[in-house]
Amino acid sequence: MPLRKSKKFDRNQALRRYEKNRRRNLLAEPGEHNFAIVLDHLKAGFNVPKIFRSAGAFGAAEVHLVNIGPFDPAPAKGAFKTVPARFHETFETCYQALISDGYTLYTLEADKGEMLHQVAFPEECAFIFGHEERGLSFDPEDYPEIRKLTIPQYGQIESLNVSVAASIVMYEYIRQHGGEPRKSVPKNEPRRVMDR
Repeated sequence: MPLRKSKKFDRNQALRRYEKNRRRNLLAEPGEHNFAIVLDHLKAGFNVPKIFRSAGAFGAAEVHLVNIGPFDPAPAKGAFKTVPARFHETFETCYQALISDGYTLYTLEADKGEMLHQVAFPEECAFIFGHEERGLSFDPEDYPEIRKLTIPQYGQIESLNVSVAASIVMYEYIRQHGGEPRKSVPKNEPRRVMDR
């Protein structure tokens, strides 16, 4: 069987797709849960749209992007059009917006906080994820009210991919705050008609 040729990345096409989806994002409605995701200076690449995809799946209220440039929204599988995005130049403006909206803020840091599964999250939470290599763009000591979380790990790997970590945190929030998940019929499976 011959190998498939991979599509060549077209930056201009990705930028056009980004701008089109950013305009559509203005119509996005908050999800059913009162948590927000903050992406603080992440690389404008694969992780950002993957986090949008998870935010859409878990019903996030919004995603805040702090100093993140254009990215290809295709890996988000449409979530960039449905999860409200808030754009900020600095963390301080993002912080002020979240505090004024009544959010309790959490950073996720390896080995530096309360164990994720041991924290009882309030209804309105914002989870902050820093750059994949450099971490947070701000000094956490300047924001002492922001609580620190860590995901317990048991193997030899030092850290998780940021999009994986974000999904774990979103799941834990949903596990605590519940709600009925959407019922869906898998594609290619016929719908059953109930006998009356």
